[in-house]
Amino acid sequence: MPGPPSPSRRAPARPSAGRGGARGRGAPTGLSWEEAAPAPVVLVTGPEELLAERAVTQVVQRARESDPAVEVTRIDADRYTAGQLSVVASPSLFAEDKVVVLRGLESATDDAITDALAHLAAPPEAVVLVLVHGGGNRGKRLLDALRAAGVPTVGCERVKSPADKEAFVQAELRRAGRRAERAAVAALVDALGSDLRELAAGCAQLVADTTGVIGVDAVHRYHGGRIEASGFQVADAAVAGEAGRAVALLRHAMATGLDPVPFVAALAARLRTLARVGALRGRGGSAAAELGMAPWQVDRALADLRRWTPEGLADAITAVAQADAEVKGEGRDREFAVERAVLRVAASAGR
Repeated sequence: MPGPPSPSRRAPARPSAGRGGARGRGAPTGLSWEEAAPAPVVLVTGPEELLAERAVTQVVQRARESDPAVEVTRIDADRYTAGQLSVVASPSLFAEDKVVVLRGLESATDDAITDALAHLAAPPEAVVLVLVHGGGNRGKRLLDALRAAGVPTVGCERVKSPADKEAFVQAELRRAGRRAERAAVAALVDALGSDLRELAAGCAQLVADTTGVIGVDAVHRYHGGRIEASGFQVADAAVAGEAGRAVALLRHAMATGLDPVPFVAALAARLRTLARVGALRGRGGSAAAELGMAPWQVDRALADLRRWTPEGLADAITAVAQADAEVKGEGRDREFAVERAVLRVAASAGR
């Protein structure tokens, strides 16, 4: 075991036994990326890559605040070979402080797990080891040991719900000294919320290109095309027989990472409405009450039905049923399945 560092070999700044800093059992865990700080061993875990990258960057930056010359080494765990960690973490001739980032532990080699466990048992002085695990069962033995040791842990779980994404946007803007109208935050999430990295980039763009409180008009100006490409707008264009517009909207939405399933659901909902209203055609205002729809919904469906025949509607419903099965696991290409369904629905209109 190495002795205490000499004045010429100062250890990187490490938190005290307060929040997230203790080595011993029972140390607090579940830090945000903003709270990540140097410690003998730091665990960054979870599948949200952007947050994990920020946590690692935060540790490195805080280590450099203590020693601008700190040596930073990054190792990919899936290509790790035995002994790499001990080599890079060993004292150098110039006695530099070190930060070692071992990333990709969710697909680590056995040697990476073994060496990380050995390092945890006796962490060298003046070395900060950041272990990055993207989730899953691989490396469970190491994760259990890290939790038992109470190492500071940064959680990077997926940001899924609209409310959490809106909170993320507000935090991004707050760090930049800006704020946005609530409607603008919601619009930005609608446009870019399928990918956290894009959402962060969208915030940065609005901060750079606007002044004052960010309004919904600014969001629409920069990202309106993505907002418009909703599932129901794709379905409306297909039911109207506008194949080109429907496919353009669909491809634009897919390019932003939206899932195919809601588009098939929107197509199915529009066709069901046509079929239900068509079955009661001629009953006037009583149809709305019988179907539990608003009068305007019935009027709209009746207008759409002028270009539909029973045979065309049956073909469209069959096409959407096939796409529904394919996007839920029976097909090989989910995006192709929904695009084909959109084209078949548009072709069936007016037939």
